[in-house]
Amino acid sequence: MKEYRPAKKHIHVSVGESVRIIRELQELSQNELAGMTGIPQATLSAIENNRVRLGVERAKVLARALKCHPGVLVFPGWMLPKDTAA
Repeated sequence: MKEYRPAKKHIHVSVGESVRIIRELQELSQNELAGMTGIPQATLSAIENNRVRLGVERAKVLARALKCHPGVLVFPGWMLPKDTAA
């Protein structure tokens, strides 16, 4: 376990902002993402605006649709120090 170091916060991004940023980078609308995930568009909007918590199960579903790791959505803005990058 000595090879692991705690991640350091790099930028301030909320969970909702991370979902929106990744969705927009993939050029998906909220309606398209809703169709891919079964999560209602209104709920996606609430998540992106930090009015509704993402939660573990929604994070898994969204991560599959957005082709990223759930941790990217749940822990936005964190990265390892440069000296630990592989």
